[in-house]
Amino acid sequence: MIDAFEKIAVEIHENGKTAARQIAAEIAALIREKQAAGKPCVLGMATGSTPKTLYAELVRLHREEGLSFRNVVTFNLDEYYPMQPDARQSYHRFMKTQLFAHVDIDPKNINIPDGTITKSQSFTYAQAYEQSIKDAGGIDIQILGIGLNGHIGFNEPGSSRSSVTRVAALDNNTRLANAYEFDNISQVPRLALTMGISSILQAKKIVLLAFGAGKSGIVAQSIEGNITENIPATLLQEHPNCVFHLDEASAQELTRFKAPWLAGEIEWTEKLIRKAVTSMAMTQQKPLLQLTWEDYLNAGLADLMEKHGSVADINLRVFNGLRDTITGWPGGKPMEEVPRHPERRNPASKRVIIFSPHPDDDIISMGGTFIRLVQQGHEVHVGYQTSGNIAVSDEFVMRQIDFAVEFDGFFEIDKSRAGTIWQDAAAFIKTKTPHQKDTHEIRSIKGMIRRTEARATCRYVGVQDEHIHFMNLPFYETGLIEKNPPTDADIQLHKELIREVRPHQIFAAGDFADPHGTHKVCFDVMYAALQQLKAENDPAVADCRLWLYRGAWAEWDLWDIDMSIPMSPDQVIQKRNGIFIHQSQKDGVVFQGSDSREFWQRAEDRNSGTAALFDRLGLPQYAALEAFMRFDY
Repeated sequence: MIDAFEKIAVEIHENGKTAARQIAAEIAALIREKQAAGKPCVLGMATGSTPKTLYAELVRLHREEGLSFRNVVTFNLDEYYPMQPDARQSYHRFMKTQLFAHVDIDPKNINIPDGTITKSQSFTYAQAYEQSIKDAGGIDIQILGIGLNGHIGFNEPGSSRSSVTRVAALDNNTRLANAYEFDNISQVPRLALTMGISSILQAKKIVLLAFGAGKSGIVAQSIEGNITENIPATLLQEHPNCVFHLDEASAQELTRFKAPWLAGEIEWTEKLIRKAVTSMAMTQQKPLLQLTWEDYLNAGLADLMEKHGSVADINLRVFNGLRDTITGWPGGKPMEEVPRHPERRNPASKRVIIFSPHPDDDIISMGGTFIRLVQQGHEVHVGYQTSGNIAVSDEFVMRQIDFAVEFDGFFEIDKSRAGTIWQDAAAFIKTKTPHQKDTHEIRSIKGMIRRTEARATCRYVGVQDEHIHFMNLPFYETGLIEKNPPTDADIQLHKELIREVRPHQIFAAGDFADPHGTHKVCFDVMYAALQQLKAENDPAVADCRLWLYRGAWAEWDLWDIDMSIPMSPDQVIQKRNGIFIHQSQKDGVVFQGSDSREFWQRAEDRNSGTAALFDRLGLPQYAALEAFMRFDY
């Protein structure tokens, strides 16, 4: 039944690396086949974070397995306009850094749209670019990514099916999504040179890569929806040889995952039963206990009724399962044994580590739970995994420098070295050019700002100073948005902290929709540390449970929630005040993304939304709920 829904071929991989290996092997085989025949291999190239693992694998094949690129001709999809080729955001620079500088491709065979041409030259230039593709014999394999609005290349919603290479206006959502590459949204170009949809569809084969939960919605629309120029990626349904390569997160909105009971025979697990019934209740806008036999039939759930009893029994089963996730005791309820409580009762006083990717994720994502854990007598440690220094604005640094200078002058403190640092930092910021990397001193000051805010938040909650751990993971400390790959050093820092604390509970960020990827990297190195400790039979993890929280961007689906912590109106305000301590992240965030709300607003809207959803399903009504998923390791 999957073919009845999916109109484009789909391959689902464990993760982006396994997808990259498969696609790179396919490209390598074609390159070698063309070499043997004395022909060029013409590749269409994409940019962005998604194809980086693919290019890294191609570089590995060149270095370790002798794959030559001497017969490869490349055509890139697009480039910002205007844009200098050596600019940090330039796709010329991206391709050189990620691929071309590391393989033996002939520079004459590299074709990337020129962001420096004049507007009067653009039409003639675009025609010549199209002709160059035809003269090369056409594109053999076109690599694509996909934008959150369904754009391919920079063909934004509304682009014509017959469009060719041209200067195109960028959708504001695209500019917001790409703003993290620039200092602020005003610096994001409004135009781009891009191959057209018609140009893309002429490729002999198209390979589209999409990874992460953030892409799941548009991926499903593109694969299963009707063809429309309002979602350019749906036009790929017309191509006879197009494959979407996805990971499980980006595939989660496909019918085979979202409603697998509609796509064929399934084995009903407890999570699938909850998913089917709560999805039906939300669609029908009914409380769980009011769902009827007709509702089940209309939702395609006759098989569920046949295998798991009466509608009333199934409704109550799901209702009780959700109800049992609600507790005011995230560390377990010590006074009495509560059947089906999410967390074990003993030990009554637990050692807890909250891993926070940035210095404010703890209070933003699970502030209410954080406060409860401390108030209920648990030994709470916080591991701040990165410095978060790139998220502090230059204006905020200048404010702190002004204070420091005034402070030293008022008290007539002789701090010649400190004074020199402040003076040098201030001078640098005043002459700083757009996109320039901060000096080590500036990054240190910005990291100091984040640490003092995090420390103040912990004191506000009641965490002892010796239980605050600034890990400063090495992968993060590049001074740029582009981070280094994580290494064993990052894993070892986690192992050391876990061994020191010997936790009964670990809370970690499971928000992999983080647009900068830091949450995912932090989770991966933390998870690797846990797995290594477990394999070593280390007593530090002998009695430890792992709970995942979500960040400012999304909440767990109802069927993934294993524990939900209610908050009263007063507790919501208490959490808000804790978030406000992070003044460098308030009233204008450096990497705001497409969501104009401040972090405290996002957190409150998410928590109140979860509570409202529980209420609509007929469960107890609360002002807010923080949700967690238990994760095995």
